[in-house]
Order: sequence, then C-alpha cells, then structure tokens
Amino acid sequence: MSLNFILKHADKPKGAVLLFHGLTGSPFELKKYGQFLYNNGYDVFAECLPGHGEKFEEIYTVKYQDWLEFGYSEFEKLESEYENVFVSGLCLGAVLALAVGMKFQNRVSGIISLSTTLYLDGWRLPWYKCFMPIALSTILKFYYNYPECEPHGIKNLKTRTAVKKMLAKGDVGMDNFPMTAFKELLDLSAFIRKNLNMVVSPILIIHSKEDDLTSIKSAEVVYKNISSKDKEYIVLYDSYHMVLYDNEKEFVFNKALEFLDGHAVSEKKEKVLVCA
Repeated sequence: MSLNFILKHADKPKGAVLLFHGLTGSPFELKKYGQFLYNNGYDVFAECLPGHGEKFEEIYTVKYQDWLEFGYSEFEKLESEYENVFVSGLCLGAVLALAVGMKFQNRVSGIISLSTTLYLDGWRLPWYKCFMPIALSTILKFYYNYPECEPHGIKNLKTRTAVKKMLAKGDVGMDNFPMTAFKELLDLSAFIRKNLNMVVSPILIIHSKEDDLTSIKSAEVVYKNISSKDKEYIVLYDSYHMVLYDNEKEFVFNKALEFLDGHAVSEKKEKVLVCA
C-alpha cells in the first residue's frame, strides 16, 4: 500500500506545495493538511522520504544526504511546471524544507516550517538523552531503537488514541526511532544551523510551546538566523509536536493558507507589474 499522494486540479491552480513528512513517519501524517490546501486551490505533492515507506528496514541505512538529494530533485521537478512552488514540512520535513530554501533561495515562493526539529530536547525524551551524542558516535547506534511512546506527539486524547492504534498496525509509520536515524537527523540539523543565513524566501514558522520531541529553541534559532525579510513566527499553546493533528490544527491550516495566498504570484499580478 502506497502512502504517497498527489492532488492536482484540472484547471490552473494557484501553485504547487511540496510537503515533507517527519522522521519515521509517512505522507499519511500530511494527508488532511494537503487535502485542505488542495481544496483551497493548490496542487499538493507528498511522497515518502528515502528510508521510509513500505520497506521500513531501509531507515537503518539511509543518509541525510539522501534526504537532501530527494528534496532538491522534487523541487526542481515542480519548478519546471509551476510559477509558484512552496515547500512545507513537519519535524524532519521542516528541516528538509529549510534545506530546499537554502539551496534554491528566491526560487522558492515560500516556506512553511512546522515543529522544526533542529534539536532533540523535548520534554518526553528520557533522562539519559544527554548521553545520546556518545551513543551516536559508537557502534551502539546500530543496536538501539527508541520506542515511540506516549503522548505520541499529540495532546488531544481522542486523536492520540486513534493514532496509537494505527501505529500499532504499522500502516502509517514506524513505532520506534532507530538511533541511526536520529544521528542522520542531527547531522542534517547541524548542517542547516550552519547555513541558515542562506534562507531568504518568505517563511512561516509554527512551533508548540509544549512540543514533546523538540523544544521551542529550534524555531527560535531558525527565526533569529535566517536572512528572510518576510518572516513570521507563531507559538502554539495547546498542542504537542504533531501540530497538524492536535487541538490547534484548524488554526495551523488557516495560517498556512493565509501565508500561501499572500505570496502566490498570479498572472493578473504579473501583468500589472509588467505594464507598470
């Protein structure tokens, strides 16, 4: 069963939105978000990142460079077809969206960064997380998986229960985080932090104050170090990590749409600009 999805309009859309999912997740976690954007005029593209998908065992050998190459390639495909190409992601996906923004700069119409994971310092992680850098630099990284556990990134109890059941079936993502994948995420995050000044596109950053996987520090570092003149940073107070499924999801959806509509260049706008 493929978890990828592409939503395209028969008539000309407002633009394309390239979505990236989170670590050990799948495009399923982006489905409602993508459907909402599609219903409001955008073509939406979401595919499994390298190391994810039906063959979960590939997560143990994937490198962060594979994620970068995938993100760059997917953006270039869409750029050849659309006037407006936006990138958005959750968790690892948000970090990858920033990477695309760094490489293609003004060619990216805008970036929506959700629960950006530059640090693994959320309140849910175990007390021994301080020893993680040591483990990641040894052979131990090949032998330990950190289990997905309560609250599964979701504050809303009803939604959390439903997601927990789906994870148990293995239909929508992995129920654990391999240490090897953690290492690749942290290596990618280190690369991004060193080059945040290269991000110049308009950007919307949304992060929960109570994010259980990555603290608000990640969003603050992005906001303070990017070069984008058009940037907005929103803090949520009634959600955990999975902001697209939690108590403030409608707010997140609407802010994302507001951002997209505010930065999509229409043919009408282009004609006025040319005539002037």
